[in-house]
Amino acid sequence: MDKNALERIYSKYNRFCYIHPDPLEFVYRYEDPLDRELAGFIASTLAYGRVRQILKSVSVILDRMGPSPRRYLGCAGGSGIEKTFSDFKHRFTTAAELSAMLRGLKRVLRRHGSLEACFAGGMAKSDRTVIPALRAFLSEIIESSGGRPMSLVPSPDKESACKRMHLYLRWMVRKDEVDPGVWRRMSPAMLVVPLDTHMHRICRALDLTRRKGASLRTALEITEAFSYIVPEDPVRYDFSLTRAPIRGEKDPVDVLRQKISPEAA
Repeated sequence: MDKNALERIYSKYNRFCYIHPDPLEFVYRYEDPLDRELAGFIASTLAYGRVRQILKSVSVILDRMGPSPRRYLGCAGGSGIEKTFSDFKHRFTTAAELSAMLRGLKRVLRRHGSLEACFAGGMAKSDRTVIPALRAFLSEIIESSGGRPMSLVPSPDKESACKRMHLYLRWMVRKDEVDPGVWRRMSPAMLVVPLDTHMHRICRALDLTRRKGASLRTALEITEAFSYIVPEDPVRYDFSLTRAPIRGEKDPVDVLRQKISPEAA
């Protein structure tokens, strides 16, 4: 793959002004890292469906939580959370699911102090990617939320691509003009590509994968291909490659079809 071509796309689209419309924009509402990590988690869990509805739903939640989401969860009781969000609905996510997740996050924060600390607690020095820590992180949140499957938090099974969670980790770990880099305890080299339909289509067209399903294996295969180019930051091009199609502009595939093999990179 032509790294120079990738860098040109990155330089053009990886800009703060292009974040909207994207749930990432809610992270920038806050200055405190503890508010940012919590707002980002909530925004990422709702990042399915039409973008306008996503932004509306996230805005409803964060507006009701007041100026500090972390302070809200620290003070609110279980019944108060249920009452605050009793009329909430986002596609097939119910008010009960949202309230259960928020109560679960409250317990996790009381136990660990921050979501970053919870996540880092599941990491081992031998881990090559965030996958093992992510599974432990999701398992603890699900257990703290009542132990039942829910639409907001993906099951940490071995085949799920967990796109929304890898999107969240990109926001938290990477730091550039788009990603705020709230967390400091892990390297961007461990991140996995958040595999949505746009990224999957682009990477299949570029022969970075031939897999038809957007599974974990597919995401890891694509991440490995990018790691040949930028081993310290394989998710570097995620935002910029998907931004053009989302904005209805020229598809990046035509620019990148040439020199696609890792050896050429």
